[in-house]
Amino acid sequence: MLFANSALAVAVATAAAVSHVAAACQAINSVMTIVLENQDTSTILADSYMGSTLVKKGYLLNNFYGVTHPSQPNYIAMISGSRNLCLLDFDCKIGANSIVDLLEQKGKTWKSYQESYPGNCFTGTSSGTYRRKHNPFMSFDNIRGNPTRCANIVNSDQLSRDAAAGKLPNYIFYTPDMNNDGHDTSASYASNWLKTFLEPKLVDPAYANVLFHVVFDESETYFGPNHIYSILLGKGIKGVGLVDNAHYDHYSFLATLEGIFDLGNLGKHDKDAVRIPLSC
Repeated sequence: MLFANSALAVAVATAAAVSHVAAACQAINSVMTIVLENQDTSTILADSYMGSTLVKKGYLLNNFYGVTHPSQPNYIAMISGSRNLCLLDFDCKIGANSIVDLLEQKGKTWKSYQESYPGNCFTGTSSGTYRRKHNPFMSFDNIRGNPTRCANIVNSDQLSRDAAAGKLPNYIFYTPDMNNDGHDTSASYASNWLKTFLEPKLVDPAYANVLFHVVFDESETYFGPNHIYSILLGKGIKGVGLVDNAHYDHYSFLATLEGIFDLGNLGKHDKDAVRIPLSC
């Protein structure tokens, strides 16, 4: 059913292949990345909500891949264009730049919304159902050691207040807790959480100019291609119900984010990554 319009899928893939250079996308005010955990694409496409309902509403990136295993290096790659020698799930301390540096240089705002996060620049490995390994911003020395920047890492409760005040940042990184992201539960649990979290936002005027990216960090199967579910919804997508079969990974979305806000690049894997085509 996903490939009923194969000609359109091919056309989209062809467009993606030539989308390396893209101008700033002024129609998109905010980009929200929502990261779920550790599921194979086949499992998610079999889910009634993510595999059917969302596919009909969004732009499915059907050939999207994590860059490694385990979880944390994928999160680091999402915001910095490299694993930066962070290879495992132990606390990392990285003396490099990230998307934060590019955003701030352009006067753009950002926040990392973390479920169950204790606040106050908590640097511990865990607290309840919060895990630092799923909060990549905390691994960067120039964020963790900077009180002003670290204040942009907040508990997820702040999101509703920011939306109500009309103060959604330009870049939103949202991490569900260890239950809601499916890590300690299941794909169906994560799907039910996502439906409750996302559906109201798709019709809320406060989020009218937001591009949503729902993505998994890595596949459940370690010894394989690391094929993961990834879908764009909301402002700026090429079309509703489209399937893009071009090859993308976490670096591709970082490069796309850089293009949306005309940020330049970090000179790492993001520099040469193929951007995802948008309609701006």
